[in-house]
Amino acid sequence: MSTADVGRLAGYSPQQVRDLERLGVLPPAPRAANGYRRYDARHVIAARAYRALAEAIGPVAARTLLPALAAGPVDTAAARIDELHGDLVLERRRVHEALRGLDAVLAEAAEEYDDSDAMTIGELAQALGVRSSALRHWEREDLVRTTRSDGSGARSFGALAMTEARIAAALRAGGYGIPAIRSILEEVRAHGDAGDAQRILQQRLADLTRRSVALLAAAGLLHDLLTSMPAETHRD
Repeated sequence: MSTADVGRLAGYSPQQVRDLERLGVLPPAPRAANGYRRYDARHVIAARAYRALAEAIGPVAARTLLPALAAGPVDTAAARIDELHGDLVLERRRVHEALRGLDAVLAEAAEEYDDSDAMTIGELAQALGVRSSALRHWEREDLVRTTRSDGSGARSFGALAMTEARIAAALRAGGYGIPAIRSILEEVRAHGDAGDAQRILQQRLADLTRRSVALLAAAGLLHDLLTSMPAETHRD
């Protein structure tokens, strides 16, 4: 097959195929007498496996991982794919936990608080399962707005601050960065609506489903690639 043939079958341009070979993602292609590359079914399978793996874990990681999996022992490749599935399972669990935490936050936000309900930084850190240093960092990043005691100057977390801290903790558990959380909290402060946070977490779940399906495809194609390689290329 020509470079264009492989590109057409794998969904890449001829230049992308050449780049993938240069990067070691595709096995080296022998040259014909006229100097043109000569590809076969293994190269198509490798290109498709890379495409699926890039969908699941990102192109940079896939460029590093796929050649190592193809060249190494079969049991190592199987174990690494299992680890990738495990990573997605863990991330999905964290997002579900974040959604449950956010639901609890919204329910508690509707309750009446008085000054005696305020928490110290240590009490709130323990309640959220985070370090006190994390709460201080969130305060510096304007995720949480606390009040200070007139006497000692100690931080006090009232109803609003506790709600903000719980939303921040829920979103951090879901893998979101400080800028995204700050934007959501600004919306909550302006409109009293945490819908954006819920939509973002639901979108993360949809993205995880897409990545899981792509990883399943990559695993099947990797199996095809390993069984199509010469015996001396990898060890069983």
